[in-house]
Amino acid sequence: MVHIHARDMEVDYPVFAAGNRSLKKALWRSATGGAVERGKDDGLVIVKALRALNFDIKKGDRVGLYGHNGAGKSTLLRVLAGGCEPLRGTLDIQGSIASMLSISLGMDNEATGYENILLRATLMGLSRKEIEDVTPEIAEFSELGGYLNMPIRTYSSGMAMRLAFAVSTTIKADIILMDEWLSVGDESFFQKAKDRLKKMLDSAHILILASHDKNLIRAQCNRLFHMEQGQITQMEDL
Repeated sequence: MVHIHARDMEVDYPVFAAGNRSLKKALWRSATGGAVERGKDDGLVIVKALRALNFDIKKGDRVGLYGHNGAGKSTLLRVLAGGCEPLRGTLDIQGSIASMLSISLGMDNEATGYENILLRATLMGLSRKEIEDVTPEIAEFSELGGYLNMPIRTYSSGMAMRLAFAVSTTIKADIILMDEWLSVGDESFFQKAKDRLKKMLDSAHILILASHDKNLIRAQCNRLFHMEQGQITQMEDL
């Protein structure tokens, strides 16, 4: 059964070379990035990015993460995506994951569009055979035609976003992680991309969306986690 269970989960970020007084001062005065503590060494500052998180997310849940910058939303998404591991506590995830945290991650400006489809899809965990199977669909959806044989440094920002979006939304997964709502830039491409994203989200068993926009969360989610300084301060059913 698809689910995510967290028990007393914590993540710390040690900041080395923090002996500089101005850096320490900036960290201590910062209201974001989790709680800040002194380490045992004078030059060490520890950012408590996530603190004692306990939650259960089940099939059918659409969870919105809400809080100011540095509240821990993106860190939690990175942990769920497998980008880092909890220092303490446990995390149990059942189900395949599609991370939409950085849809251009792994793309090379000097490589062609087709080569970047291979690079990005490989990073997303697709096999060579799976990539070959979905490449025609990606090419057609991107509407880039002959540009796919050219380096993406020759693309406009809108064209590059089309390609990244087409690749990232091809994978089918049980759990989708998103940091803010995706925007593809080109107005002519917008409705097509919106329909594709909706289809992808509807087919997923779990969606976790981090956003500063509470209205967006209320429109897309059935649960809301309020986050502050690395903690979930409130869970709300919508």
